[in-house]
Amino acid sequence: MNKNNNDWCIEEQRLKETLQEASLQLDDAMKANEKNREMIREAKKEIRENTSHGIGSLWGSDGFEALVELSQAMAPVTERTALYEFTETKIAKLRGILDTPYFARIDFCFSEGGHTEPIYIGHHSLKKENAYKMLIHDWRSPVASVFYRYAPGDAWYDAPVGRIEGKLLLKRQFEIKDGHLDFFFDADLQVFDDFLKKLLSSNTSPKMKTIVESIQRDQDLVIRDMENDLLIVQGVAGSGKTSIALHRAAYLMYQGLSDRLQGREIIIVSPHKLFEQYIANVIPELGEENVRTVIFDDILKDLINRKFETKNIFLERILSNGPQSQLKNDSMAFKGSADFIKILDRFIDDIPRHFMNIRDIRFKDETIFTRAEIISRLCTNPDTPMKTKLGYLEEAINETVYGKWRRPLKSLVRNEMMRFAEIDALNLYQQLFETKGYFFKAAAGIKLPATIDKMLAVTKRNLAHKNLNYDDAVALAYLSFRLFGAKEYASIKQVIIDESQDYYPLHYEILNRLFLKSKLTILGDINQTLQKNEDISFYEAIAKRLNRKKSALVTMNKSYRCTSEILRFSKKFINDAIPVESFNRSGEEPILLGAADTESLVEKVCEVVCQCEKAGYQSIGLILKTQKNTMVLYEALKQKITVNLIRHDTMAEIEGVSIMPVYLSKGLEFDAVLLCDISAANYHSEADKRLLYIACTRALHRLYLLWEGNPSPLLTD
Repeated sequence: MNKNNNDWCIEEQRLKETLQEASLQLDDAMKANEKNREMIREAKKEIRENTSHGIGSLWGSDGFEALVELSQAMAPVTERTALYEFTETKIAKLRGILDTPYFARIDFCFSEGGHTEPIYIGHHSLKKENAYKMLIHDWRSPVASVFYRYAPGDAWYDAPVGRIEGKLLLKRQFEIKDGHLDFFFDADLQVFDDFLKKLLSSNTSPKMKTIVESIQRDQDLVIRDMENDLLIVQGVAGSGKTSIALHRAAYLMYQGLSDRLQGREIIIVSPHKLFEQYIANVIPELGEENVRTVIFDDILKDLINRKFETKNIFLERILSNGPQSQLKNDSMAFKGSADFIKILDRFIDDIPRHFMNIRDIRFKDETIFTRAEIISRLCTNPDTPMKTKLGYLEEAINETVYGKWRRPLKSLVRNEMMRFAEIDALNLYQQLFETKGYFFKAAAGIKLPATIDKMLAVTKRNLAHKNLNYDDAVALAYLSFRLFGAKEYASIKQVIIDESQDYYPLHYEILNRLFLKSKLTILGDINQTLQKNEDISFYEAIAKRLNRKKSALVTMNKSYRCTSEILRFSKKFINDAIPVESFNRSGEEPILLGAADTESLVEKVCEVVCQCEKAGYQSIGLILKTQKNTMVLYEALKQKITVNLIRHDTMAEIEGVSIMPVYLSKGLEFDAVLLCDISAANYHSEADKRLLYIACTRALHRLYLLWEGNPSPLLTD
């Protein structure tokens, strides 16, 4: 770019004007907050000195008056504190603008009126004070969609006033750092692809970053979708679906300014805690706060409130190929199935009839409510939690008693109900299996697994010792919700679920009941399922179970993460039911290295890590099948190289050399990846193919596969 030409001078002047305005607004905001801080300090001092009632007097005879006085005195402090926090957020955004005010410009010629307007697009908007002039448009604004979706030519975007049509005359991208214009270019499709290749060729970072400068058209359509109550995205490895989920959350909050959607009303369900930590910075970098992220284990804890086998421990046990691994996996498949939901629902319907010890309620030798009447009340309205229906029943009994004797007898009523109203979800769940012959009665007409007797024996033994395996924890969570309900998630309006392919129908039934009135975004890849096999019909089943008014399935088949060579190698482990396209970034072919024994393997791993570090790669992932294998190699490596051990409870940043089991690598990416245990003993089944696909597609630039003894036959299939 010739820095002396007219375009350069125009852009330099525009940048100067923008930075001056941002600097002025920053100075004003900082002065305002200094004043706010002083006013808060003075107000608190005045409360301490002038409020006539101390905290201790709140519990005395004049406590109500004291509480009112204290509340009135605190109101200005609360208001001023809210203003201070709002201004602090504005200050942070303005500082970001001073560093990188915008990354793109479009010149849009409006069909109506025929005028052309240059529109600059950045992370945050900036409006000139005391004038209606937008210096920067937020990337989430309606007009910004033109930048993401169109090449120069006819274009349109949907605004609050309706569809705006016109022509895109110019599409320009900038590189601005520390307020300095380094370069810009006018982008056609080829130039933009070259720019994206340059971005993708750089090293990854310890935490996921925003992608607002490089969002693709198909990604933007998903991010901005506001029409569907249920949006399902099938995205191949490296398609950017997790980034899309996070940018969608930020977009929903931006759109929520008009319908009052707040961060605490959005929840993101991620696959594991390490991943939760990895994505933690994205939404704050996009200028939003308070979006809640959880893993499904957190939901289970809220619902059952007792210790259980976590998802990661469950995965470790089924991947370890122990004597009970297959039975454990089969048990999860059955207890997570639609058939088992039917069994649980039949059991729940039968609880008042057979498992609650209900008898007639009598007072003064008179029957107030018969057993049949009580059961009838508790069996109606099946979607109402049992505890709620018991509360309604108690009210009805009290009203009947008062109507007959004209005096309340609540304590007597409560004592009568205590005989059957105290319900324990775990005890009831245990009775489903322990009551002689009942389980098979509840399963009438349902085809049971061939190993059902072994499953039931293991379940009974575990429950007798109060041990909750993961499959039973999920089932108990469903039962607990049906019995007691849950208020923790009542305010949620938008739910985003990542790695959706690893959940079973029972998970989705729980999610549906928890978030019955919420809109949902479901993201997954059926090629990356763990220990189960799915096809595209999986998403049809999800849509049917979640049963939203309007839904859509979007497929994203282009992978941007891996080089063409790594992706081509990785695709050998999956079928072609879901096509996987490469962005066509070239690199080195994957390297396969065998070792005769453990000592040789360790030496080869150290050599490759050293080579990668010398090549400038900052993030190197050592991936093994299980935590057990990971620990063995870690113990052999830790005295030779600096390596971070990643466990299921790790909350560290992913930087330098990290070693982990494959199930904790999901969603992560590394400059270089070493698969360190690709032996015939470890990888030989169809399920293992998917593990290899997951592990291989974590690599951006370099991929190595190492083994001790005989290599996996899957490498040559």
